[in-house]
Amino acid sequence: MADKEFIATGRRKTSIAIVKLVKGKGRIFVNGKKLMDHIGNKPAIEMMVYRPLVLTENQEKYDVRVKAVGGGVVSQAGAIRHGIARALVKANEEYKNVFRAEGLLTRDPRVKERKKYGRKRARKRFQFSKR
Repeated sequence: MADKEFIATGRRKTSIAIVKLVKGKGRIFVNGKKLMDHIGNKPAIEMMVYRPLVLTENQEKYDVRVKAVGGGVVSQAGAIRHGIARALVKANEEYKNVFRAEGLLTRDPRVKERKKYGRKRARKRFQFSKR
């Protein structure tokens, strides 16, 4: 294997992103499409995904290939960011402290709370009528 590739998994909510980092020109492909085609015209989400690469100044060094499943666009973007950070740590162990400080290696534990019986949603109650 001439080029070294780094594979990592990122998760957020119900989204899972399998990230493959290979030497390249800084392009990101999600499910075979370019990142912009996948997320649409949302610069904030694009910045979120590129954050680990920008912090370590690797925007132009790696191509990122992602298989993302589950959740919505923002949730998948969070999972991709988590996966990219973990893959970069596999590539270079020195990035670990940088990502720790930014909180990029921590899996976001927030998930939707289950619906309870006798309630409309997890916490919302049915309308109360006194009379």
